[in-house]
Amino acid sequence: MKIANYIEKEKALRRVTYALYIYFFLLIFEGALRRWVLPGFSAPLLVIRDPIAIYILITAWQFHFIKINGYLIGLILISFISLNTTFFFGHGNIFIAIYGLRILLIHFPLLFVIESVFKKKEIFNIAKWMIYLSIPMFILIVFQFYSPQSAWVNKGLGENFEGGGFVGAMGYYRPPGTFSFTNGVVLFFTFVSPFVIWGFTDKINIPKWVLYLSLFCLILSIPFSISRALLFATIATSIFFMFFIFRNILLFFRIIFVVIAIFTSLYFLSASNFLGTSINVFKERFTTANETEGGLENVIFVRYLGGLKNAFNSSGSQPIWGQGIGMGTNVAGQLISGKREFLIAEGEWGRVLGELGPILGLLFILIRIVISIKMARIAFLQFLSGNILPWLLAANVIINIIQGQWAQPTSLGFSIFFGGVLLASRNLREAPNNV
Repeated sequence: MKIANYIEKEKALRRVTYALYIYFFLLIFEGALRRWVLPGFSAPLLVIRDPIAIYILITAWQFHFIKINGYLIGLILISFISLNTTFFFGHGNIFIAIYGLRILLIHFPLLFVIESVFKKKEIFNIAKWMIYLSIPMFILIVFQFYSPQSAWVNKGLGENFEGGGFVGAMGYYRPPGTFSFTNGVVLFFTFVSPFVIWGFTDKINIPKWVLYLSLFCLILSIPFSISRALLFATIATSIFFMFFIFRNILLFFRIIFVVIAIFTSLYFLSASNFLGTSINVFKERFTTANETEGGLENVIFVRYLGGLKNAFNSSGSQPIWGQGIGMGTNVAGQLISGKREFLIAEGEWGRVLGELGPILGLLFILIRIVISIKMARIAFLQFLSGNILPWLLAANVIINIIQGQWAQPTSLGFSIFFGGVLLASRNLREAPNNV
């Protein structure tokens, strides 16, 4: 009987693992399905990962791959109370409420499933796929950058032929890659960088020329994405890596050689129309945006601190139980006003406090902060033990867990999936003590 149970559990483990792989690939290619493959089903494909996530959670719970913990108790409590307050005091729309609840009850718990299920092999697979996919993804965004918005490669969602890009600078648009919106490209390359750097420091069975090419594509993706967020994210990962290489003098000189070689190549390439145009566009975007927002220091303050301050300042004007879960999503905007807009706030904490009210909203924010502290502790202890991957992931995972815009499915997916990978990456090497 015990052998039969063991075999059944191993089969379930494989099914959950494969389902998580499907979740990962749908995260990368969901926009491609909605824009090019099945445009007529663009709306339902928005939640294409939800059934996969539900199957993962049910199977994981059935075979004890996930156990009840304080985070899950908090999420269930918030979900139950907010669903009731939504109908008694909030918007009262069942579809909007369900769409909002999926963040808490379907996607957030996947963090703990990935932590439990993913071992060394699975993390290596994710690393390989991210590195290999970065090359065609870069080629795609170059085509999108230089193509008009009317071109097929820039087609919008569903039957929208006006283009899926977002205004950048000098008449050029930010490319969306295979995603529904341009933030997908930013998040994708944000999480390519930890794996590429890790590939140079660990044996992950990827040819060195592929690693060099992926690193090259990562660096070039910054001007072609016309995204300051990607620049800041890449700098953050690089700073975390600097802490690591100062502990290894041989690695330090190896990296210096790679950096010099890459930037020498970029210097000569920048004189060409291919790269020079994108660099000039990025410079113009960077300059005008900074002037509009009051300088680089103010940009950082407004994006990472000012938004939090404004959320708390405005929370006093919100009903004690909020306007109802899901109210701050684009789906709510589409159903209520007919436009894909934010009815509460664009910032994440403002949305959470507006939807759930100051009591439940602060509880949800607290859960996200506490698990971020856990991730930071894991990453630091692993860093001390020589395991660099969780440390590199922490550079951007933590900020996305704390205040990533989870009302947007792509942002939610990247935050949860790579947050889970960070937690699971302890399995690459034993920590110096139990964490």
